[in-house]
Amino acid sequence: MTGTRIAALGHYQPAKVLTNDDLAALVDTSDEWIRSRVGIRTRHVAADDETVDEMAAHAGAKALASAGITPADIDLVLVATSTAIDRSPNTAARVAARLGMTAPATMDLNVVCAGFTHALATADHAVRAGSATRALVIGADKMTEVTDWTDRTTCVLVGDGAGAAVVEAAPGTSGGPEGPAVTVPGIGPVLWGSVPEMGHAVRIEGTPPRFAQEGQSVYRWATTQLPPIARRVCERAGITPEDLAAVVLHQANLRIIEPVAQKIGAVNAVIARDVTESGNTSAASIPMALSKLVERGEIPSGAPVLLFGFGGNLSYAGQVIRCP
Repeated sequence: MTGTRIAALGHYQPAKVLTNDDLAALVDTSDEWIRSRVGIRTRHVAADDETVDEMAAHAGAKALASAGITPADIDLVLVATSTAIDRSPNTAARVAARLGMTAPATMDLNVVCAGFTHALATADHAVRAGSATRALVIGADKMTEVTDWTDRTTCVLVGDGAGAAVVEAAPGTSGGPEGPAVTVPGIGPVLWGSVPEMGHAVRIEGTPPRFAQEGQSVYRWATTQLPPIARRVCERAGITPEDLAAVVLHQANLRIIEPVAQKIGAVNAVIARDVTESGNTSAASIPMALSKLVERGEIPSGAPVLLFGFGGNLSYAGQVIRCP
């Protein structure tokens, strides 16, 4: 069985930036209130006619260019999203059409904020099993389209964007004269699950659909239940939290990200804090934050990075990857 790796990354954000002061003109809030409670300064907002698949295709094209491959080299497209309005054709098929692909398998995954790490695991499994040779995995969401802009508890959180990764086979080894060679996968084993009885804590429901959450319930669950799960992800990858070069959690809220990262014990890691400038972009948040860290050269190539998605459905999924 072959291993897999992330060969390249890409991300995309709409041009329009919405500041905290802009929001203070819409609802009863302030820059100080927002920063102190969620750590967000700005977020990007898609135009009315800018669709989820359009953002996804921009991020995917950037990842393909970074990998030095063409759309014809991709035979599996997975898009994690919970905000695409149309049911069929699905978002992945529309992305494939926008990029000019020939005959890839195309699937959408809706695991909300944990969507990208679920999709990454699915691509890893498909390549390992031989049912795909190279996959384009994208997280993309237009959260502003499902937001109640009169609700100050949720409208201050959200932003739009997309992040993408190219996944391919990578039979890597490590070791040398003093020890046997062992396989070191570029994408480690996934640990995933959910809390079905608490699915009501984060919702996108109704007609038109609207985002709502029970903020305190989510905060308590994330800060108490997730750190030991994240440490088990590291165990499955054969490393300790101290070995991590970076931690990229779902960019939900700085008041969740910082205590969870601290409790994981990744004392030597760069902690992704893209939420401060991008807001909560749901399935886009992890690949977008990772792509930015790599683009800025903040993580050495080959270094271990923990990716951990959580939130919607109170689902979670995490794996350790090697930085491309």
